[in-house]
Amino acid sequence: MSRKNKNADEMFDRRMFLAAGAGGLVWAGLVARFFQLQFLDAERYQGLAEANHVKLVMAPPERGQILDRFGRPLASQRQAGRVSVIPEQMKNPADVLNRISDLISLPEARRERLLEDIRNARRRNAAFLPVIVAQELTFEEFSRMQVHAVEMEGVDVQMASTRSYPRGRDFGHVLGYVARASGEDLDRLTTGLAPEDQRIYQEMFRHPDMRTGRQGMERFAEDWLRGRPGRRRVVANAHGRPLWELTQDPKQAAVPGKDLYITIDAELQRIAIDRFEGESGAAVVIDIENGDVLAMVSTPAFDPNGFVNGISGSDYALLRDDPRSPLYPRAHGGVYPPGSTFKMVVATAALEAGVIKPEDHIRCPGHYRFGNRTWHCWKRPGHGAMNMHNAIKQSCDVYFYEIARRAGVEKIAEVSRKFGFGHTWVLGMTGARGGLVPDPAWKQKARGEPWFEGETLNFGIGQGQLGTTPLQLALMTARIAATGAPIRPRMIGLGPNDEDDALLDEPLDPAIMERMKAGMFGVTSEGGGTAYRSGDLGLGGPRLAGKTGTAQVRRITTAERATGVRGGDAIARELRDHALFVAYAPADNPKYAISVIVEHGEGGSRTAAPVARDILAAAIRMNSGRAPSFSRRADNTATPETGDPA
Repeated sequence: MSRKNKNADEMFDRRMFLAAGAGGLVWAGLVARFFQLQFLDAERYQGLAEANHVKLVMAPPERGQILDRFGRPLASQRQAGRVSVIPEQMKNPADVLNRISDLISLPEARRERLLEDIRNARRRNAAFLPVIVAQELTFEEFSRMQVHAVEMEGVDVQMASTRSYPRGRDFGHVLGYVARASGEDLDRLTTGLAPEDQRIYQEMFRHPDMRTGRQGMERFAEDWLRGRPGRRRVVANAHGRPLWELTQDPKQAAVPGKDLYITIDAELQRIAIDRFEGESGAAVVIDIENGDVLAMVSTPAFDPNGFVNGISGSDYALLRDDPRSPLYPRAHGGVYPPGSTFKMVVATAALEAGVIKPEDHIRCPGHYRFGNRTWHCWKRPGHGAMNMHNAIKQSCDVYFYEIARRAGVEKIAEVSRKFGFGHTWVLGMTGARGGLVPDPAWKQKARGEPWFEGETLNFGIGQGQLGTTPLQLALMTARIAATGAPIRPRMIGLGPNDEDDALLDEPLDPAIMERMKAGMFGVTSEGGGTAYRSGDLGLGGPRLAGKTGTAQVRRITTAERATGVRGGDAIARELRDHALFVAYAPADNPKYAISVIVEHGEGGSRTAAPVARDILAAAIRMNSGRAPSFSRRADNTATPETGDPA
């Protein structure tokens, strides 16, 4: 081999070696990088990749149930058909909505509002979020929409969770209702939270499935019932629209709200409402032994189901303008003169003040003269000589005019407050009112006028400025039946503490209470009693003790009396007096106390007493005060019982 060829071969070998070495280094680098990407940094890059198409979306919590004392559902969640649209997927929203309206009821005004919502979503860069078109679909509507949804762009038909009130109007005023959060709700519910929590909760309350309590127990126990929001992992497209859901991380799951037990017996509540037979009024039943409210009836009422998904303006106007006021919570927010049901308070005040003895007699000629005015007794010829027992039994007005004058307004007001009048008993509801216990200080402050002694006479028979609620009258009756023992009224069995749940424990003389009980027994069980026919509960033995009352709506003028007008039968119904009755049963071993008011029902013995009798009989027959489905510990907290509810 020539020297020239040998040098050429050596140069070629060196170049091949260098090329092979360089190639090896490149391949080694590629393999190392591949190993790093596939093994060492795989988790990091997988997370970055997922972040581009996997989104965390809000998962609203399931709202807790509201149950009666025996575990019967009063408010719960149920599945209902819903139609929604995704604005970003719709080329012609108006055309899609028109096609939907051919399948389900979708009025033109509703379609116009939806078009505006879709335009707003696009302006806010939120076109990937669903806009709800219709909810609460019937089975036929849901079926039609499912069949035709594939033909329409951007339309989604699914089952969604919604709040349901299975007993409807029976509990409208107690439970209240839930609705979509308004701007005011957002401010109220998020004020005071840390910035990050505030952002999370504002996002949650804007979710189409989210509702918040607006009235009643739903609002009072909002924090207890609501739960905590979570997050769902979903695969999204380039526009951020969710396509499908991935396996969830348990740590990110929504925490459902807690169940709330109330003390009411749902069956007793239904019986009480049915017994009013369409009359306007209220009834409250209390367990004397522990203060549990077993029935809280306001009638007529409203159906809270109508508010869950937004009530129309026309439907709300029907409720608002109804002359019978179905939105009015009469039982705990209705303020009425108590009439003669208040006479036990006046008698207690007179005995405490020592201005009369039970056996002392006062003559009733049918009227009472004081100053230049005459006050009449309900019995025009008069009752004759009356002692305290007979005055309560026959409800003699003249007797109570006189002992009220002797006791004085200050003493009557003091004893009224011992019985719970003037206090706002919230008990976990909204709309509660405290009424009014008038006295000279109140009148001077409110009207800049002195108190006149003639006003004390009206006070003595439960009229004038005195205002009470049916709940307060039931508490008064319970304290009398308990011979003055303390009572803590409550409606929340297992749930958040009611800060206004006060103990009714002002001292009442047991001996005086025994006299009040004897007088109330005379009303229903002795000849001459104003409700003698209502004393028998129809249970083969037990009787009730009670007191009738008539709350004056409008005073009959002298001119009307001169023309022969004496009672409500001669005037328009809306001007007639209210009928009241308070009672407890069994009379010999008190268990339940009740107050009933029938608006414009005239005499308490004629209309209110039979209603109270039948409700008390039902409470005894069903043993409504039996052990509930939750148990209370010594610290007054409660836990659910195991086993089937009664």
